[in-house]
Amino acid sequence: MALPINEIKELIITSIPDASIEIKDLMGDNNHYAAIIKSKMFNGLSKIEQHKLVYKSLKGKMGNELHALSITTEEK
Repeated sequence: MALPINEIKELIITSIPDASIEIKDLMGDNNHYAAIIKSKMFNGLSKIEQHKLVYKSLKGKMGNELHALSITTEEK
């Protein structure tokens, strides 16, 4: 079962309200995405901590409904 882009954005915005998010479907299969996420919540955090925040916001869907997501995080 695939996870649509709008649902991914919704999950992230719920945990990271100020996030600006760009997501591309890499394969056209609603299963392989690349995301660029910008947030003030990332300020002062390491890339690992930033990515952990994003993965936590996905509430266990990564690896299940969401097969592959390449993440790029940036501070606002």
